[in-house]
Amino acid sequence: MGKKPARKYTKVTGHAYVRRQYMGGVPGSKIALFDMGNLSKDFPVSLSLVAKEACQIRHNALEAARIFANRYLVKEVGRKNFYLKIRLYPHHVLRENKIASGAGADRVSSGMRHAFGKAVGTAARVKPGQRILSVGVEEQNFEDAKEALRRASYKLPTPCGVVIDKGEELVGV
Repeated sequence: MGKKPARKYTKVTGHAYVRRQYMGGVPGSKIALFDMGNLSKDFPVSLSLVAKEACQIRHNALEAARIFANRYLVKEVGRKNFYLKIRLYPHHVLRENKIASGAGADRVSSGMRHAFGKAVGTAARVKPGQRILSVGVEEQNFEDAKEALRRASYKLPTPCGVVIDKGEELVGV
């Protein structure tokens, strides 16, 4: 049985389910790296991808956005000319009540009787205005970084905007 569509887990409902010590068999996060590019250099221009609406972003969507942005930046500006950081960690555990299907399923399945669900993945809960990805580049690579973040937003379940970071204050692009 394949994964259920991501739209089933996008809305933020109820309290966060994060206490892993009480549950067994939580699948690990697919996010391979949280920091990419040149980690030692301090870049003068910093841009961030900001969520416009509250939602949950699954770990595989975050990984897809990371790969998309990283691949574009490596191709356009070079491996040592940017710093990319994922600012979220998927803490919230997603559960799914598996329903048996096929011949004789009505005798096997207990229906909704004990419908707590089994852990099937993790997600990061995002608030409006929260930064998802950040990129540091030189001034001449500003447009490429902006395009990389715009393309990465296609992989995420919420409308996003690109902003220029100036300290803690955010300025719209």
